[in-house]
Amino acid sequence: MSCWFIHFRSVSTVCVRALTLEVPEIQSLRDSVPACRKLTINIRRCQKWVENCRRADLEDKTPDQLNKHYRLCAKHFETSMICRTSPYRTVLRDNAIPTIFDLTSHLNNPHSRHRKRIKELSEDEIRTLKQKKIDETSEQEPKHKEINNSNAQNPSAEEGGEEQDEDILPLTLEEKENKEYLKSLFEILILMGKQNIPLDGHEADEIPEGLFTPDNFQALLECRINSGEEVLRKRFETTAVNTLFCSKTQQKQMLEICESCIREETLREVRDSHFFSIITDDVVDIAGEEHLPVLVRFVDEAHNLREEFVGFLPYEADAEILAVKFHTTITEKWGLNMEYCRGQAYIVSSGFSSKMKVVASRLLEKYPQAIYTLCSSCALNMWLAKSVPVMGVSVALGTIEEVCSFFHRSPQLLLELESVISVLFQNNEERGKELKEICHSQWTGRHDAFEILVDLLQALVLCLDGINSDTNVRWNNCIAGRAFVLCSAVTDFDFIVTIVVLKNVLSFTRAFGKNLQGQTSDVFFAASSLTAVLHSLNEVMENIEVYHEFWFEEATNLATKLDIQMKLPGKFRRAQHSNLESQLTSESYYKETLSVPTVEHIIQELKDIFSEQHLKALKCLSLVPSVMGQLKFNTSEEHHADMYRSDLPNPDTLSAELHCWRIKWKHRGKDIELPSTIYEALHLPDIKFFPNVYALLKVLCILPVMKVENERYENGRKRLKAYLRNTLTDQRSSNLALLNINFDIKHDLDLMVDTYIKLYTSKSELPTDNSETIENT
Repeated sequence: MSCWFIHFRSVSTVCVRALTLEVPEIQSLRDSVPACRKLTINIRRCQKWVENCRRADLEDKTPDQLNKHYRLCAKHFETSMICRTSPYRTVLRDNAIPTIFDLTSHLNNPHSRHRKRIKELSEDEIRTLKQKKIDETSEQEPKHKEINNSNAQNPSAEEGGEEQDEDILPLTLEEKENKEYLKSLFEILILMGKQNIPLDGHEADEIPEGLFTPDNFQALLECRINSGEEVLRKRFETTAVNTLFCSKTQQKQMLEICESCIREETLREVRDSHFFSIITDDVVDIAGEEHLPVLVRFVDEAHNLREEFVGFLPYEADAEILAVKFHTTITEKWGLNMEYCRGQAYIVSSGFSSKMKVVASRLLEKYPQAIYTLCSSCALNMWLAKSVPVMGVSVALGTIEEVCSFFHRSPQLLLELESVISVLFQNNEERGKELKEICHSQWTGRHDAFEILVDLLQALVLCLDGINSDTNVRWNNCIAGRAFVLCSAVTDFDFIVTIVVLKNVLSFTRAFGKNLQGQTSDVFFAASSLTAVLHSLNEVMENIEVYHEFWFEEATNLATKLDIQMKLPGKFRRAQHSNLESQLTSESYYKETLSVPTVEHIIQELKDIFSEQHLKALKCLSLVPSVMGQLKFNTSEEHHADMYRSDLPNPDTLSAELHCWRIKWKHRGKDIELPSTIYEALHLPDIKFFPNVYALLKVLCILPVMKVENERYENGRKRLKAYLRNTLTDQRSSNLALLNINFDIKHDLDLMVDTYIKLYTSKSELPTDNSETIENT
């Protein structure tokens, strides 16, 4: 048999890969060791290989030449020499020596007649080699036991390693048919995931049998049988009539494998790029349980910033438990090295903000370079409002979202709102036209959302009231009833005061937040303006009595305009009646319970998300040539880049390289434009000639605060939103969601089947052992 050699490397860096010319190629299983790590050469193994294989044409080759230019098929190693730490990773043991050679196959191969002859080993020589190998194995047993104990926490690794001492035997006809059968099941599951088809059909527990069709998975299975798929047809003919083809338990197991394999393809790219950031979106309900959607940011091989969805994490009410499970899932289950995490951002509603802040602080304690930042997909003002720990703010934000969703239910509702706006803004048609256009967008996520709401409030109240009291019965009871509820919510004085206070407090951060979502130069200069923003907010806090008086007067005038009664919330009115000595007024109440905590929180939150490290990182954006140009090429990136010195390939040459980088753009040709974004700089043809600049730009690019320049690489978030919007809560599945959102990621059916067989079946099991029996009808 003709084959190539394998790299003679240490067990921690070698993958067993089959590259033979005459046998089918075995699935390549990559290792997660960084590519930049130098590979060690096992000289002793190289020499023994040449001795054992009797390749006269290689005896003059040095171990270094063998390591660089030759490969060896995995079939030359006995099973005991191959260490399977998990179904997805396979490496050689330290003492692995190839002893399995087929030295006779070339006799019947006409293409090998001109090859150099190989000396055949005698039986005594083979026995001697095997005995020597066994002796060495016994010496290494304590070391291997330690490795196995370290993997004891990973059940899948234990199950995947059970077969390492078994001989690799050819598959029987029954086993081949079973693999084809499993492959068909996986194909159906992947199809259902990609098309967002729930596995179950109708919830018909109390409905007579026969009223509804069978569940979707069973229906697709029968469709393939009727289409002539022989493997499924044969299984159908040899299975009892009261047996399910694929039980719910088996479906769950197979879905978990599909999810793991699909996720692994994305995470492999993340590991190859080394540096990444973690982002979570708002908590979502999946089949009655709360989950956190998790996305990763990284720069791929083509220098494109990508934001990909990698899965859901079960949400925990206790913040400390959530922090532990968050870290454990990312590092142990998903296999990401948090030492390479350079940013973390959490988009959550006000009820969950404080808990995710605990998660961020715990990760920062372990990984100081995982900077806690704002996410570019969320406007700063809305992010700050969602994090305010005041119940009235949470209620108001929920009401705003519901009102926006209500009018987007149908074009007729939007037309009704537009007609009311036209009447109210007859004297200011330009503003009226602008508000009409805004109503067609998701305006609740804008920087100026509260200014828009205050301008729209009268139109919203009149429109909702008109829908509810329409005498022509143009709206059904559901829409009319919902309009009544929303109208009651937005005409509550507590709601009016809350949105007016938020509008005024967040006016100090509006321009600052808008710049953070702008061009790279806007982000750079925004970092310098933070001090002025904090100064303004501190001045407001020092004179809160005066500012609150103006805010409360504005809220009172708006309430009077809408004929809304000014009053305290019900529970405080009742408390006042029971306390005759109470002198609490509406103005003082809202100052203490709303204005003061809101301003204090926003000041502190700005300090937290724009820490000293974060501001240093943003100062490094002066590396972008357009920012350099605006600064007249008088920049000092080296001082701010110290925090990333360990990430640089040649930190000692950073100063000289930055000087060359500035000179390159300062003395450019007149027809050459300065790149204005990190994306453009990374795609420069000669960027690799500046390795330190290249590394810094890649790290800066993945910070969550930086926007994704190319929208097609932000598909993960868009598909996540689409999945949640288009799927009923009780039909959502974390497994199917990953398949649907990442439908374009390649998948390996053979790997899925082999993994399933390793984890959940054994060769002695019958193919139908995983089925379930149902009652005869």
